[in-house]
Amino acid sequence: MNRTPIITTSSELRDFASFLHDQPVVAVDLEADSMHHYTEQVCLLQVTAAGQTRLIDPLALDSLEPLRPVLAERKIRKLFHAADYDLRCLRRDFGLEVAGLFDSMVAAQFCGEERIGLADLLARYFDIQLDKKYQRADWTIRPLPAEMVAYAACDTHYLEDLADLFEQKLKELERLDWLEEECLLLEQVAFDANGGPMCLRLKGAGKLNGRQLAVLEELLQWRDRTARRRDVPPFKVVGNRPLLEIATMAPRSLRALDGIDGLPPRLLGRIGRDLLACVEKGLAWPESDLPAWPRGPRRQRDPEVDTRLDALKQWRRKTAQRLGLDPGVMINNGLLEAMARLWPFREADLPRIEGLRNWQRREFGQEITQVLARCSG
Repeated sequence: MNRTPIITTSSELRDFASFLHDQPVVAVDLEADSMHHYTEQVCLLQVTAAGQTRLIDPLALDSLEPLRPVLAERKIRKLFHAADYDLRCLRRDFGLEVAGLFDSMVAAQFCGEERIGLADLLARYFDIQLDKKYQRADWTIRPLPAEMVAYAACDTHYLEDLADLFEQKLKELERLDWLEEECLLLEQVAFDANGGPMCLRLKGAGKLNGRQLAVLEELLQWRDRTARRRDVPPFKVVGNRPLLEIATMAPRSLRALDGIDGLPPRLLGRIGRDLLACVEKGLAWPESDLPAWPRGPRRQRDPEVDTRLDALKQWRRKTAQRLGLDPGVMINNGLLEAMARLWPFREADLPRIEGLRNWQRREFGQEITQVLARCSG
């Protein structure tokens, strides 16, 4: 018997939303079906407040509108762990925005934790073992098995304790304002609208020429149509790596396809001719229609820039070690390179570095300026 109530009616949701609106802290998580269906959707929301956990079933509800004022009220702290994907899904599927975010994964990063997964942190600090066996389950199953209900409820049950722990740590480290800024930025995230050729959005395709990109586009469009028809994610039809290899080689026979990694004989027997048809279509594209990978202006190697960048990386490594932080969490390579190229460099130039956070300017601006000044000596 399921002990965690599942909300499946509008009246139940309105009542629960009314309860939540009076709470100072609300913990939220969600489950989606990206591993099982072509069109990804949110299948379950887990919400805990004042020790009470409810599962909200959006597949049974016409709308999640009663949650809007709760999620939008900044005075109510919303606890998430690894909020980025969840916030994007809530905005995409329901138009819901979250204010008052506290992301315990980001908090853990700023505390210098090496393992930042929810299960890892709960095991370390509370000796709680989370069973992640349903992490990739099909959450469209109805009715939900009792084991999946219990699994889902655990993801929010301990978030308040975890948030309290890391909030105190951040106060002691004087880094709470770092988290507040990051969470404000996270509240604005959204999925990019996919437009243009599919081949220009595939990681690893930037090395292909126009003709190879045309073949890849035909392959991707075929895979997408097949996945939609079968109602499965595209990767379950065939993976990206074999498609990239086919686009690069442009094989013209089944024998030439044999041996490509990711195309076992059984799969090749089912889709081999379709793949070859895509190759033929791509090779037939007119020269004037061939895709071109978007490239920014080619940057010339500059030994002086390289020297400044090396100096910044050495400073970052030592500083991150002293602060107990991952260097990439402290400040990433792209920001360091932008500063190395901006020359001569003054502390007043820091706001010109796109993507640099206010907390990074406050904490490290003077040191960065000094490092770069020494490079000119």
